[in-house]
Amino acid sequence: MSETDQEKWLLITGASSGIGRELALSLQQYGYRVVATARKKEDLQHLRQLGLKALPLELADEQSVNALIEQVNSLCGDKLYGLINNAAYGQPGAVEDISRAALEKQFAVNLFGSHQLTCGLLPALRAGQGGRIINISSVLGLVAFPWQGAYNASKYALEGLTDTLRLELHGSPVQVSLIEPGPIRSDFRGNALNAFNDDVNWQDSPHAEHYQRITGYYSASDHPTPFTGDPLLVVKRVRHALQSSRPQPRYYVTVPTYVLATLRRLLPHRAMDWVLRKLGSMR
Repeated sequence: MSETDQEKWLLITGASSGIGRELALSLQQYGYRVVATARKKEDLQHLRQLGLKALPLELADEQSVNALIEQVNSLCGDKLYGLINNAAYGQPGAVEDISRAALEKQFAVNLFGSHQLTCGLLPALRAGQGGRIINISSVLGLVAFPWQGAYNASKYALEGLTDTLRLELHGSPVQVSLIEPGPIRSDFRGNALNAFNDDVNWQDSPHAEHYQRITGYYSASDHPTPFTGDPLLVVKRVRHALQSSRPQPRYYVTVPTYVLATLRRLLPHRAMDWVLRKLGSMR
């Protein structure tokens, strides 16, 4: 990477663990100047100990997002090259068991906060010589799994907003890409289980039998899902989106994403529903 490239700043949200942490550490090693965000003080301290510039961010809090926008604009100026919207969590539960408050919280973190951050940093990204916006979506932004309605909806919405933004920024210095991982080793399932226990009264639900199975899945310390990938797989796609003169609109990550995207194109709706029900019952 050239001396000019080393002046390129990246902002990565949700860097306390999993994909975000791996992105922050790896991209710093590749020469980018990385600003990593996290919610908790102990996570911010750990990121700083690893040599990263770390700033607090709570995506569900509008004031927190605005404060970060001001800090990043002051720190990076027209050297801000990339925004990687990675922070998100999953809210399990049947659609009928998800309260309005839980759904609003899911969207506040997975969509509204990232949208606010993107809009606030677009002037800085435009001011550079080819800024990049990379939104980390999910295979569940392509297909819907049962018991994942809130998360499915937030990722479908993120994909729609990202596709629209890409069209609207055509011809500008800013290029937009989606990353669509399947299962990746991270703390995602543990965080999802906490959200489930906090927000779903599953014992009184008509879906209680199914919940017993999925809580076992989310409680497992290992990663039993076939083809679970390493976060480095995401890093590889993100690097291409950052470095290519013509980054792809979409990057699939892990075998399940490729397979399910192909099946969605080929199968009739009812056949695809059967596949998704079967996969959902495995959880």
